[in-house]
Amino acid sequence: MKGRPILIYNRYTKAVEQEHAPAEGALRFLYGCPAGALPLHLLVKRAFFSRLLGWSKNRLSSVSGIEPFIRKYGIEMKDFEIPKEGWRSFNEFFYRRTVPGARPVCGGGAPAFPADGRHSGWQDVSEMKGVFLKGQRFDLPALLGDEALARRYAHGSLVLSRLSPVDYHRFHFVSAGIPSAPRRIPGPLASVSPLALRRRLAWLWTNKRELTLLETPDFGTVLTVAVGATGVGAIHQTYKSGRPVGKGDEQGYFAFGGSTIITLFEEGRVRLAGDLSEHTSECMELYAHQGDALGAAN
Repeated sequence: MKGRPILIYNRYTKAVEQEHAPAEGALRFLYGCPAGALPLHLLVKRAFFSRLLGWSKNRLSSVSGIEPFIRKYGIEMKDFEIPKEGWRSFNEFFYRRTVPGARPVCGGGAPAFPADGRHSGWQDVSEMKGVFLKGQRFDLPALLGDEALARRYAHGSLVLSRLSPVDYHRFHFVSAGIPSAPRRIPGPLASVSPLALRRRLAWLWTNKRELTLLETPDFGTVLTVAVGATGVGAIHQTYKSGRPVGKGDEQGYFAFGGSTIITLFEEGRVRLAGDLSEHTSECMELYAHQGDALGAAN
């Protein structure tokens, strides 16, 4: 099934670029064709399917797919650590680490993007509409699974950071602070590609996800939601709850597959970056690296 392309604005090249997603043809079939609904609901969104994908990407034989993947998607490997003994699996490559200095963390009291990815931002979450497709609205209570928490952020700011399978798949704290233990909400594992979200935005609040509250000195309580997706059967949180963290410190990582981090700020705490707000209003994502400024303190 053909459809409109995925277009993003690149903060660094200052140009609109077309994203070519891995398995794009399969995604268009599963999420855009009536015939794809049966395999999607019976197989692809099920946890066992992601476990099977994860098992295959953890095998030594999966190493053979790394170099072709790097070449096809033009991944800049100078930014990443490469084990002296070589990769032991595709998954090990997938959640690779950056080399020191590859992702400088913004200063000046600004909050930082939590991940490399394609970002959208809304100054007031209550005004979110036309997300990936006109007519779709965001359901914050369903996302958080907590009516009281949803009321707390009902007019706060939201940044949606979508990680494509070609991206660096570790995610980081947007500010210094003290994090809570993650709260896990079970759910299926559908794709979070725009090709899927254009048809059903609700995958964001029905998929498996984990919530962390970060008590910060500059932005109040920041809420992050790590959303799983097809192939991401486990969300690995690597921080210690209750222990202070610095801005840009690692929070965790996703194994194989695309995935999403949602960051929520309390009302009046942050002013989103101009390019982020501008391109979101045009229903276009902004490509930016982890550590870059997503806005400024209000």
